[in-house]
Amino acid sequence: MARLRSAARSRCGKRNGASPGGEAPAPGEGAARSGQRPGGSRPPPRRAAQSRRRPEGKVWCGAGPGAMPGRGALCLGLLLPVLLGCGSAQQPAGCPALCECSEAAKTVKCVNRNLTAVPPDLPPYVRNLFITGNRLARLPAGAFPAQRLPDLSALNLSGNHLWAVEAGALATLPALRQLDLSGNPLASLSPQAFGEGGSPLEELALRGALHDRRVLLSLAAVLQSGTLRNLSRLELADNGLLLLPAGMFTALPALRQLDLSNNSLVGLRNVSFQGLGQLQSLNLSDNSLAVLRNGTLAQFRGLPALRRIGLGRNTWVCDCAIEDLVAWLKESDQVEGKEALTCAYPDKMLGKALLKINGSDLDCSVPVDVPSQLQTSYVFLGIVLALIGAIFLLVLYLNRKGIKKWMHNIRDACRDHMEGYHYRYEINADPRLTNLSSNSDV
Repeated sequence: MARLRSAARSRCGKRNGASPGGEAPAPGEGAARSGQRPGGSRPPPRRAAQSRRRPEGKVWCGAGPGAMPGRGALCLGLLLPVLLGCGSAQQPAGCPALCECSEAAKTVKCVNRNLTAVPPDLPPYVRNLFITGNRLARLPAGAFPAQRLPDLSALNLSGNHLWAVEAGALATLPALRQLDLSGNPLASLSPQAFGEGGSPLEELALRGALHDRRVLLSLAAVLQSGTLRNLSRLELADNGLLLLPAGMFTALPALRQLDLSNNSLVGLRNVSFQGLGQLQSLNLSDNSLAVLRNGTLAQFRGLPALRRIGLGRNTWVCDCAIEDLVAWLKESDQVEGKEALTCAYPDKMLGKALLKINGSDLDCSVPVDVPSQLQTSYVFLGIVLALIGAIFLLVLYLNRKGIKKWMHNIRDACRDHMEGYHYRYEINADPRLTNLSSNSDV
């Protein structure tokens, strides 16, 4: 049987113009096979015994004189799969024209092909699908049919100029575990993009995809609905976020890694980490954090699995409000590279390590409460204005007689002036009085 398979493979090679060993036929070899020499003369006749002799170890298939009875069906069954495999070994079956497929690795790559839609003829064996660097623009419902992609577990759609993910676009993938939408200018993310039931998704990457505030609010709605309660890794870096929606992470009990680095976060007052009992890594580096309040530090202390917190390259303001953060840094082993954390303001504290700050450096002997200071200023301003008003009224009261006489004089002057105007009006209105006035003048 092994000899039959090797013979069939050699025939496949000969069909392509090569010898069984993969080499091109030597000059004159075809002529030798046809029974003629290269020069055109026929070879000498063989002996009859040699023509009747069958080579040892060979099995002849067919109906000729040298064929073995009952071997035809067996030979055909052995040769047919090998002959069919000669044509199918060139290109994997079911691979889209603009993609690269590897059935052994269960991977399909459609990279930088200017695709405007997801290829409809993806092979059903795919588990890792890379559609990156294209121009998909939108991801409609049913873009990935479940009946054709039952085993798809990792989907990379980064850098596709994708701006809209519609309802149900990712709801029909029962085995999806990893999704990467990074580098897309998302402007619309439907709260039903992952379906209304629970999604098996475990890792979600949205680096540089949440510059639109509406998309951030839509994502918060998806996370709070519990649709992605199996999520263990969430990447929200490189999005320029200033503030996070309140309670955004409260419905993620399985979350282990949260990346919020390289944003513009100025505070974490409205961010709740309650319920994240499995959180192990929190990256807050490269933001605009000035201080962490007691409420946030208390939440960090209440997370037993949290072992890695990144706080590097933030604009820490080293005033009296940072005392609690400094005390927590000195007693905690959760912060990575805490020795490199330095002050950014004020100028006299610039570059000073947070771990080396003492109470004397901050001059916090008298607690400073800015809101109470402002309240005191407003009260003092009100008292001053009331005093000025009272003095003004007192002056008016003391000079009431003079003011009354002055008002009468003004009234008389105005009355005399008005009577003069009235007299002139009457003279101008009556022609007889006008002539009389002219004669009297003469």
